[in-house]
Amino acid sequence: MEGVSVKIAVMQTFLKKLPRWLPAVLLMAAIFVFSSIPSSEMPRFGVFDLSVKKGGHMLGYALLALAFLHWRRPLWEAGAAPLKTLALAWVLAVVYAATDEFHQSFVPGRGPSPFDVLIDAIGAGLGLAGFSLRKYLSK
Repeated sequence: MEGVSVKIAVMQTFLKKLPRWLPAVLLMAAIFVFSSIPSSEMPRFGVFDLSVKKGGHMLGYALLALAFLHWRRPLWEAGAAPLKTLALAWVLAVVYAATDEFHQSFVPGRGPSPFDVLIDAIGAGLGLAGFSLRKYLSK
């Protein structure tokens, strides 16, 4: 009977923490779906194609880094060093960017691009910097 109570306790902990990491999981799923689109089916934006697509990369990974920050926010609120919490959110976003680029190597007409990982890393950094600046200025 003790095993059942342990399983229930684990499930309760999981469900209590679910809302904290759910935004990150949903964003990772959305990124995965978009990066699964074959090159031949990708929309074209004319002269703005490069700007729109790279801007989408930056925005998506800025949001993902903020979602990771939301997941780890209790650390920040408990007194953990803000820079460490921000760095963790940034690293997680960049690692996911790298794995997503690897995933694209299996999509027809697409391939992994270190340049895209750099764009994603910049987007994640800008998102976190914007959050930090807003938090600092609101004091």
